[in-house]
Amino acid sequence: MPRRIISTPDAPEYTGYSQAVKVGNTVYVAGTVGVDLATGELAGPTVQEQTRQSLRNCQTILRAGGAELSDAVMVHTLLMRPEDADGVIEVFEEFFPDVRPPRCVSKLGVDRPGILVSIAMVAVTE
Repeated sequence: MPRRIISTPDAPEYTGYSQAVKVGNTVYVAGTVGVDLATGELAGPTVQEQTRQSLRNCQTILRAGGAELSDAVMVHTLLMRPEDADGVIEVFEEFFPDVRPPRCVSKLGVDRPGILVSIAMVAVTE
């Protein structure tokens, strides 16, 4: 099955890897941080602000691949500080009010100044 690289200028781009790859009807979104493209900076100092922006960025990437957040079948959240999990859950309830995809949480292994969260996901379209 052919792979299609998903790339949009409307979400943060990363050196060395794609924003997403689409294979068939499945979109695999790379770990995405909460950078606000309007400012080029992290969305804020709290995990809630960064999670909200990260999910907006994931949503933009998914749409570039023909999917929506409601198509997500797995979400992997990487946290710098495990104690921020409740703040992430709070924001996820805003973005996934009806369809709650399975999630897993891991510790973010790369220490980048200010980054509190990175979100990767897999979505499947009909």
